[in-house]
Amino acid sequence: MHDISTIQIILVTIVAFVAGLGSVLDERQFHRPLVACTLTGLALGQPTVGIVVGGTLELIALGWLNVGAAMAPDAALASTVSTVIAVASMGGDGGTKAAIDAAISVAVPLAVAGQALTIFVRTIAVFFAHQADRYAKQANYRGIVVMHFTALGLQGLRVAIPTAIVAALASGDAVHKALDAIPEVITKGLGIAGGFIVVVGYAMVINMMKARKLMPFFFLGFVFATFATTIAGRGSVSDPQGAGDMANWVLQVMPTGVTLVGLGIVGACLAVIYTQLNPEFAKPAPAPQPAPTPAGGAWADDDLDDELD
Repeated sequence: MHDISTIQIILVTIVAFVAGLGSVLDERQFHRPLVACTLTGLALGQPTVGIVVGGTLELIALGWLNVGAAMAPDAALASTVSTVIAVASMGGDGGTKAAIDAAISVAVPLAVAGQALTIFVRTIAVFFAHQADRYAKQANYRGIVVMHFTALGLQGLRVAIPTAIVAALASGDAVHKALDAIPEVITKGLGIAGGFIVVVGYAMVINMMKARKLMPFFFLGFVFATFATTIAGRGSVSDPQGAGDMANWVLQVMPTGVTLVGLGIVGACLAVIYTQLNPEFAKPAPAPQPAPTPAGGAWADDDLDDELD
């Protein structure tokens, strides 16, 4: 199991505080799982684990958006705490993958708990908003600034305090025992629900984009990804047994398979070709400008003379 030192707890608390600020500022996107998990993993000396957890949670959190007064699940709290759990539970029976899967399974309940917590903190912040109004009537600029930063600081503490508590109590054995105490049916159910949420997130984003003309690229991505991992029959890039002739040809051309970088380059090339061929994105050619008519209508007089002749 992985023990967390005091310096790492302080660094993680700072990262969680900044992520909490970002959850209401929405400016530098520090609250997004891909950023918050990576920074948390970096503070704990496990950046790879942070990137993997962040990338997985980012897919789940694609559809988590605040709509009007409806608050979305808290991605910041889920990101920092789940990364701490993943790092602290490393070295168990299942290795790093099991630790990451366990962290992902508890991320959604953490996000829902953070949602209730952020609503509570925003309710408290109403007092500071009214106090800032009173300072505005008194032309007390310093008081207004203090009220704004106090309300903002509460949002940072909302994420920093739970993360610091989990990091301080998350000795390897404690996390392992806590995760083992959760029934397997619950952890598996949460994992399946997380997969469904990924699909819902994609659907919501596509709905907002209204990019029906680009849907072929969306489906091509899944085809390419499937083709890179499972080719024919029981054969695959990693296990070619039972593969057909086409699979053997692919294995000869790409013995290590197609990576995400390769798929990204293919997608970028297809997008460039699409924008070049689609008339919707092509710039219309400028219309020819008529030649200027000389002053006095000399050309018009010449044309009239030619007709008379």
